[in-house]
Amino acid sequence: MELIRLVTHMQIVTAISAVVLIAVAAIGTTLGFAILGSKFLESTARQPEIAQLLMIRMFLVAGLLDAFAAVAVATGMLLIFGKNPFLGEILRIASQSIN
Repeated sequence: MELIRLVTHMQIVTAISAVVLIAVAAIGTTLGFAILGSKFLESTARQPEIAQLLMIRMFLVAGLLDAFAAVAVATGMLLIFGKNPFLGEILRIASQSIN
């Protein structure tokens, strides 16, 4: 009975962790893109002659910002839908203690 409670607790903690991971990635990316876009427009308004250079740098940073969100969402989905590494370790230890 203790093992069932431990497995259930681990699944709940993993689900909450995955949800927090995905939510923080979404919020962080949203704020990052908002700040990036506003600073790009502000810089272009101040110095229109370097707009092309600023646009290249903006897209580079946007790609890095988007990669952060993609990695975080992929990790969260792996925890939700994939094989849970934490749960596997608990079951491995439980099977050793039974034998």
